[in-house]
Amino acid sequence: MQKFLAIFLTLIASFALAQEAANPFDLKVVVARNGERFQVNASYDVPINVCDAFAYITDYEGAKNLPGIVDSKVISRSGNKVKVVRLLEEKILFIPFEMRSELEYVETPKKALLFEQLSGDTRYYKGSWRLVSDKDLTTFKYESQVEPNSFVPSFVIEYFIKNIIRRQFEAMAEMALQRKSTPSAACKNI
Repeated sequence: MQKFLAIFLTLIASFALAQEAANPFDLKVVVARNGERFQVNASYDVPINVCDAFAYITDYEGAKNLPGIVDSKVISRSGNKVKVVRLLEEKILFIPFEMRSELEYVETPKKALLFEQLSGDTRYYKGSWRLVSDKDLTTFKYESQVEPNSFVPSFVIEYFIKNIIRRQFEAMAEMALQRKSTPSAACKNI
């Protein structure tokens, strides 16, 4: 059993190192546990202007094209506040898990996007997206706190957060890059 565990851990470590080597977006993901909550910090760089970057992170319904997001719908919009209902589904150890949430986003155009869960399957979920522009390169900075409300053991949740979230951010960076070839209508004259 110890040999199997050693081989398994070696394979996971080599896979993680291979992922780091193939990181064209300077993707950084840090997950830290603080009591029952997890602090998630991530950032990545994409060679697009800040207008297209903001259009990308506020494409709430387009989020359903990301790994793990089954559905994402805007249910109301008032000024700079947007309410979105989202359904996420992931498999952990071949067992499918669904999480529903209603989120309220507060938009600060071309700068930030704050969000907070109003209701859902987690006890607490709140965070922000910040955009830092340097000409045609935009750094996406994500920060959140998540407190799961689950009967799933905490080590499984921690594995999910640390590994699956990285895959989601990689997919987000790839999709943001696609904005360069198809700029937002609001950004064409900029």
